[in-house]
Amino acid sequence: MTPPPFPARLPLLLAFDLDGTLIRDGGTELPDMTAQALARLRGLGVNFAIVTGRDTPPRSVREGVRPDAVATNNGGRVEVGGELLAQAEFSLEDLQAVLAHELEGARLVLFTPETLYVDLPAGVGPEPWMLARGYRPLAEAPQEGIVKAGFYHPEVAALARRLRQSHPHLVLTGAQNPYPHFLTVTPTGAHKAAALVQIAEALGIPMENVVAFGDSDNDEVMLEVAGYAVQVGTLPLLARHADHQLPGHEALGEYLNGIAAALEGK
Repeated sequence: MTPPPFPARLPLLLAFDLDGTLIRDGGTELPDMTAQALARLRGLGVNFAIVTGRDTPPRSVREGVRPDAVATNNGGRVEVGGELLAQAEFSLEDLQAVLAHELEGARLVLFTPETLYVDLPAGVGPEPWMLARGYRPLAEAPQEGIVKAGFYHPEVAALARRLRQSHPHLVLTGAQNPYPHFLTVTPTGAHKAAALVQIAEALGIPMENVVAFGDSDNDEVMLEVAGYAVQVGTLPLLARHADHQLPGHEALGEYLNGIAAALEGK
């Protein structure tokens, strides 16, 4: 099947996953060439969105991209123009099902928009990002307002299989390559495809003029609904959705400069 042509026209929305796509996995800084290319595209009138599994993008990345929209928590929280557009939260029943896990010794993090609540096994210290953000013990977590749960354990795939059977309406990502030991659970409808559609509608940009960039399993649905899909990296799961492939996030800046050149030639 011949891929569609790149939509080198305005309005144009470029939607980026964060880790492994826009920046290195776990990073906090934009590569210089990517930052320069984004500035060039912004000057041409291109719109940007960050669509990430993180609960908040690094400040330096947000300042470098200057996105028109940001979707966090795998798409569960959507902001457009700095205003909250949508936020998905667990029902009490679903939250209790998520917490009733069988993973002995798992690290568990619950997220609200303001705070994270952490359960750490004995002898395991908090991650640097937890210390940087500040966190509370899981026992203090509220029963309302939870927007995401994250599990760290070698057997998260077993928990994912059970939840898919018992609570198929929940959104499960990870528990497979490239994150086999990490599982993210988000509420019903909290996924990147839904967020991308909401963002495009809010900005008045047709989906055929939306280009999505992603590298991981949680990006699959976003690449599927975008008018044009760019896979970053080599995850086999994403290849069938990709209209174009980049070897890694290091190649993104050069590719974005190519988009700018195409728009400037119009």
